[in-house]
Order: sequence, then C-alpha cells, then structure tokens
Amino acid sequence: MLRPRELISVNCFCRVERLVYNPTMNDDPDALTQRLATRLLAKQQSACTAESCTGGLIAKTFTDLAGSSDWFERGFVTYSNAAKSEMLGVPPSVIEDYGAVSEAVATAMASGALRHSAADYAVAVTGVAGPGGGSDEKPVGTVWIAVASKHRANARLHRFDGDRQAVREATLQAAMEALLDLVESA
Repeated sequence: MLRPRELISVNCFCRVERLVYNPTMNDDPDALTQRLATRLLAKQQSACTAESCTGGLIAKTFTDLAGSSDWFERGFVTYSNAAKSEMLGVPPSVIEDYGAVSEAVATAMASGALRHSAADYAVAVTGVAGPGGGSDEKPVGTVWIAVASKHRANARLHRFDGDRQAVREATLQAAMEALLDLVESA
C-alpha cells in the first residue's frame, strides 16, 4: 500500500482547467466508448472505474456498449469516504489530510482500483457535483480525475461549470478522454 507522500509523487501532474460541458465540442460518450473498446480489444487489455461524484455513470456508459465484458473488468462506486477506504484501500489518513476531493485521493482511488481488479487501466473521479458541498477552496464543479496503469498514474484538476447534471456529464467526458489518452499512449 502506498503511503500519503508516495501517492502524490507517482508521476502525477496537476493542471487546472475550467470547462463548460458542450457535447458538440468532442466525441459523444458512445463514440468515445467505442474508440476505447477498440483500443483495449486490440491490446487484449481491460479497464476498470472508481467513481465518486459520478455514482457509476462511467461504468454505466461503458456497459451500454454490447460486448463490454470483453474489455471492461469492473466498476467501483465509492461515494462515501468509508467506501473509498474499504473497497479501494485509500488510507483514511490521506482522506483526512488532503480531503476526499484531492489529487492524492483520486490517484489512490485509481491505484486501488487496479490493485483490487484484474484490469490493466483504471480511471477514478472524485469531485463536488453540487448543488451543495462546495467551499471557497473547492467550489461546486471541482473534480479530480486520475488515470493509472501498472506503470504510471496521472491526475488532473478540472473546474466544470453548470448544474449537478452538467458537472457529472462533463466529468464523464473528461474521464473517458483521459483514459483513452492513457491507453493510446501505452
């Protein structure tokens, strides 16, 4: 198990982006899912998810594609802090020290999803979808997205605009794009 300092030094980078969800800007989720499936099947590899603020939306989108069991290994919905610790092995001290919506927790979620599955890649999301729960430091729309493989992990901070549904849909889009980027670069 990684200690807190190790979690945030696993080749992570941080870039803040303020995005407004616009489904016409990029591929729609169905097209992204098909691209991801094609890449993973070609490599004979699989992916898993660890979701908090999206509550299983990414896994649902993946499994909407027939045949997804050939490349989607499993999904973890870890909405509570206890679930993050129990299901993914995120140390409670990391959640206490950095907060549930943080680079350290997102990275630990992605790494934990890999450790607790047979997948080759993982995507993890943790954020504040709203309408409540935000703060000055982490306003509504703050989302950390981490992706991991057996050899590396990256996390990125996003600030999405809109209501709860818009934040969740923007998170879905960004998470799928991040995972596809990782798979294509491996």
